[in-house]
Amino acid sequence: MLTARDSVEARLYVSEEEVIQDALRHLLRSRPELRIQLAVHRYRTEESSLAKAASLAGVSWAQMKDFLLERAIQPRLGPETLEEAEREIQTMREHFQNQP
Repeated sequence: MLTARDSVEARLYVSEEEVIQDALRHLLRSRPELRIQLAVHRYRTEESSLAKAASLAGVSWAQMKDFLLERAIQPRLGPETLEEAEREIQTMREHFQNQP
């Protein structure tokens, strides 16, 4: 069995953390349902915004809202503070800048 350490020792990566991050990135690209489950989990446990959860899941905010409702999670709609609104705007800008 290969380990993260093997990749570092072979000088393919600088650190084990970098190996793990790259492996997770590839896993989530190849299994979009895991991205959605992770986004739902973070939305539920970390009080992140709908826009941030949608960005993590790689879907639109409307699709993310539907995924939450399917799991009996009531979406928190609309920011409660100016800071929250500004963070949501920044998250959406970043999401759309990363679109092809």
